[in-house]
Amino acid sequence: MFKFGLPLAILLASAAPVSAQTPPQVKPATKILHESLIVLDTHFDTPANQAVGGFDIRKRNSVADGSQVDYPRMVEGGVDGGFFAIFTPQGPNTKAGNDAARDQAIMRGVVIHEMVAKNSDVFALATTAEDAQAISKAGKRFVYISMENGQPVAGDLSLMQTFYDMGVRMMSPVHFANNDLADSATDPKGPIHGGLSASGKQFVTEANRLGILLDASHASDQVLDQMLDLSKAPIILSHSGVRAIYNHPRNVSDDLLRKLAAKGGVVQINAFSNYMKDITDNPARKAALVELTKTYGSPRDVAPEKREAYRKARQAIDAQYPPTRADMDDLMRHILHAAEVAGKDHIGISGDFDGGGGIAGFEDITYFPALTERLIAAGFSKEDLAKFWGGNALRVLKQADELKAK
Repeated sequence: MFKFGLPLAILLASAAPVSAQTPPQVKPATKILHESLIVLDTHFDTPANQAVGGFDIRKRNSVADGSQVDYPRMVEGGVDGGFFAIFTPQGPNTKAGNDAARDQAIMRGVVIHEMVAKNSDVFALATTAEDAQAISKAGKRFVYISMENGQPVAGDLSLMQTFYDMGVRMMSPVHFANNDLADSATDPKGPIHGGLSASGKQFVTEANRLGILLDASHASDQVLDQMLDLSKAPIILSHSGVRAIYNHPRNVSDDLLRKLAAKGGVVQINAFSNYMKDITDNPARKAALVELTKTYGSPRDVAPEKREAYRKARQAIDAQYPPTRADMDDLMRHILHAAEVAGKDHIGISGDFDGGGGIAGFEDITYFPALTERLIAAGFSKEDLAKFWGGNALRVLKQADELKAK
C-alpha cells in the first residue's frame, strides 16, 4: 500500500521520532475537569500492535517502541475508551484481493475480541452509545470496533452483517487507494468511479439498515458529498483535518464541512503532521528510513530482541536529519477553524495514534489533559469539552442506531 509513493511502513517510520517528551503538567482544576468527562478517541490503530507478538496492552509501552496507546496510558491520560480499528491495507481490486482483505479483517477482529476477553477486568466491548457511560461507571475502559477501509466487504456486502455481528459499529468505504466501493482522496491514479460506485451506494444503504456509523475519512470529496446526500443518518470523519488551514486532499473543505454539520455529522480533528502543515521533504532522511525499514521491518513489526538496536538506529537518524513536525499550535488552528465553520456540536478529536499520528507536544494519549488545558484557554466551556471529547461522536453513533430501529 502506498501513500504518495511511500510504502505504509516508511510512512509510519517517518511520522514521529522514537523519543518523546514527558507530558506537561496541567493545573489540578484541569485534571479534575478532564477526569469528569467521557473521553474517547475515534481512531486507534492499536490492534495492529496487539497483533504483534510480545506486545502487552496491560504494560506501559513506549513511543520509542512504536506504541502510543495501552491501558496504563489510558488511565494516565484520562482516556475512557475509543474505537479500535480493523485496518486492512488496500490490496488488488480483484476477487482474490477482496477475499484476502476479508480474511485479514476477520482475524484482526478476533485480535480485538481476544484483547478484551483476556483483559476483561479492565476492558469491555461496547456496541451502543449508552455503553460508554455504563462501562466507565463500572471502572473499565470501553472498546468500540471500527473498520478502516471497506475492501473486506467490497466483494460481498452481506459481510457487513457478519462484521456487525462481530461488534463493528463504524465503517469507512476506502483508504489510501481506490477500491470497488469508492474513490480515495489520495490515490495517485486519480478517481475511477466519480465518487461512490454502484456497490458503494449500496454500502451506504446497508450501513443505514444495520445501524453502522459511516466514516468518510480518507474518501474523496465526491464520495463524502454523495454519502451526505445518500445517508439517512449523520456521518463522521473519524480522523481528518480542515483544508482551509492546510490544503491537502485528505482534509475537508469548508463547503463540505458546513454540509456535514447541516446533516448532523461530526469531524474528528486528527494529529498527523503530514495533514496539518507543509512538511519539508528531506530525501536523505527518507532514504535512511527506507534502509532502516529494510533492516528491521515496519516499526510495529520489529522483533523484541532487535527493538533496542532499532531504537538507537532511529535516534541516530532523527539526530542527523531532524524531522519537521506539526505541533499543538497547528492542531489548535485546525480545531478552532472547524469549531467556527461547523460549530461546537460537530467537532471532536482523534490523535490517529498507533497509525502514524502524534505531533510535537501531543505524542501519545497521556497528552490528552494538556490538550484540554489548551482548549480551556481558548475559551471552550466544560459543556463544549464534553461534546468535543466524546459527546458529539456518541451522539452520531446513537443516531445511526436509532435509524436502524425505525
